[in-house]
Amino acid sequence: MTAYRLRACKGLTLIELLVAMAISSILIAAIYRTFMGQHKTYTVQEQVVDMQQNVRVAINRMMREIRMAGFGNVSDVLESGGVNGFTDVITPNDNTITIVGGFRQISTLAADAAVGQNKITLANATDASEFDGATHHHYISIGGLESNTVQSRTGADLTLDPNHPLKVTHPAGTPIFKIHAIMYGLRDDGGVRVLFRDLYPNTVSSQRDTVAENIENVQFEYFDADGNPTAIPANIRMVKVTVTARTGMSDPEFKGGAGGFRRRTIASNILVRNMGVNP
Repeated sequence: MTAYRLRACKGLTLIELLVAMAISSILIAAIYRTFMGQHKTYTVQEQVVDMQQNVRVAINRMMREIRMAGFGNVSDVLESGGVNGFTDVITPNDNTITIVGGFRQISTLAADAAVGQNKITLANATDASEFDGATHHHYISIGGLESNTVQSRTGADLTLDPNHPLKVTHPAGTPIFKIHAIMYGLRDDGGVRVLFRDLYPNTVSSQRDTVAENIENVQFEYFDADGNPTAIPANIRMVKVTVTARTGMSDPEFKGGAGGFRRRTIASNILVRNMGVNP
């Protein structure tokens, strides 16, 4: 009885143990390889999504502001010396673009402003404080109908350029827009190419905000009303923007792009609605 129990309870032999370990190792290696493959696929997809989002952010923001270039009938301030030195609604360049317009409403009129006046009153003094500081911070559009330069501020009252009194009567509640020049282009930020947005004027001389990272190339093309290429600012009616972005990390196993980077290119045609329009 004792011998039978010993035979029934015997353990694994060394060969059986080695075979079991070998099979387990093969299974673990296969599972690990599958896990790493799925992890890499997920990582790549995440980078591609980030890259595509970068391109969309870059294109969408530029589209909104380029489409508004010239809003506010900015011809008056452009002819009076320009906005921070920019004297055209659009200053064209292959790799940068500068646009001028009343992009941001900051207040409304607190009282009627009649033709011939050179003073207006905003809703409150806080809104009027937008025009504190150096003279080149003082570009304004009233109701989107005419533009002017603010000479001084007293509380909520703004004194405009005396050589350019109001040409239109504006009722109380008329929106007031601050006129800016905005430049888009590429710059190097610690070895990473980024799309920047430079705002003139700002509380400082300029402000190069990063709009999107890992942007390899931005190309601007300009067309007139007939769809012909043009370099003449006054003739521009459409801007074609082409943006190329790449993933943030290189994949040594990816052979479809230089340096192992995946890339996406998006192009958009933007009609400039306010060019050639004078109320």
